[in-house]
Amino acid sequence: MFDKKRVSRLKWACRRGMLELDVLFMPFVEQAFGDLDEAQQLTFERLLTCDDPDLYAWFMGHQKCDDEELAKMISYILGRVKV
Repeated sequence: MFDKKRVSRLKWACRRGMLELDVLFMPFVEQAFGDLDEAQQLTFERLLTCDDPDLYAWFMGHQKCDDEELAKMISYILGRVKV
């Protein structure tokens, strides 16, 4: 399970080099991360280890993520933060 220290590190990892990713990740981790089951939380944590150019391409729909778990998480995040 994610303790406060681990969640704090996760929030820090959500601060990316691209504003487009920050506006996706920061609200998601603040509002929805606690609603995820443990497997989904681990998938989100793994997603944050990916490179920013890959994340940008996946979230903007320029490329398809080949990892099925990550692709599901991307879709879930996009569904949660749609304006």
